[in-house]
Amino acid sequence: MKSLLVVSIVLGWIICGVAAEKPRVFITDSKSWEISGGVGGTQDGFGGASKGGARPQTAEIIKTFGERCPAVIVNNKQEKADYVVLLDHEGGKELISRDNKVVVFNKDGDSIVSRSTRILGNAVKDACATIAEDWPKQLIKASNAPTKSEMASPAVAKSQ
Repeated sequence: MKSLLVVSIVLGWIICGVAAEKPRVFITDSKSWEISGGVGGTQDGFGGASKGGARPQTAEIIKTFGERCPAVIVNNKQEKADYVVLLDHEGGKELISRDNKVVVFNKDGDSIVSRSTRILGNAVKDACATIAEDWPKQLIKASNAPTKSEMASPAVAKSQ
């Protein structure tokens, strides 16, 4: 009876500790490319130029995430993350264009939101709200999952 009480207290501490923990988020972008160029000429000459390359925006996205979503921990190790946020922040488009695309994946790899917004902050806000809504579900799922010792017990019992 006393051991059951001790196990209950320990499990309660573990569950409270997990519930207090913030979700870990890995942020990435799709490494999109931008290419632009132009040509022109007259009777006396002709010329052209082009430029292009990757426009990484990950640091700006992480900064915005840190400012607008304090309920998460931004992590640089994808394998340790509870969520992966893919956010494309494209600059230089017309005002009407939706130039920020965001997708959030949970730990199982399932897409839980996919949206386009005009403003980076709104894309981050949408991702943050989705994570805040999904995180309690993930905690419940994790607390109901069998532990390693519970999974190993039947095998030990069968071998004896």
